[in-house]
Amino acid sequence: MEPTSRTPTNFSWVEGNRVAALAWPSTPDHYCFLLQNGIKHLVCLCESKPPNYQSSPDLKLHHIPMVDFTPPSLRQILTFISITEHIKTGQAVAVHCKHGLGRTGTMLACYLVKTRKISGAEAIKTIRCLRPGSIETREQEGAVLEFEQFLHSNTLL
Repeated sequence: MEPTSRTPTNFSWVEGNRVAALAWPSTPDHYCFLLQNGIKHLVCLCESKPPNYQSSPDLKLHHIPMVDFTPPSLRQILTFISITEHIKTGQAVAVHCKHGLGRTGTMLACYLVKTRKISGAEAIKTIRCLRPGSIETREQEGAVLEFEQFLHSNTLL
């Protein structure tokens, strides 16, 4: 896909046309782009909601506020995973934080651990390959590995 001024910064598909990642959307055109690409659910991991999201009533915003450079809690991860269930109905999901790397990459790695049944280490490697610079801190890496352990201990895999 050729980036345009309508394409949100750092936008990429992580899983087919079902799960995408991006940096902070800031213009109505960014939301229009998401909708035109089948994205009906936008997960915001920033402390505040993005500007102009009300300009697209067909795009549902899910706000999971997190402090920059921090790992998600188990509850936040499970909330994100439950939102991704919308892909089963043909509604794509996109997730963002400020730059689309740390918090976003961490959540996406957890998503891959759950859906692809791969190790946390493999999920981190996969996300970093798809989105260089993702998962920025040791604590974020640890959250992915702890989520893998949680899944194994609860036989949710």
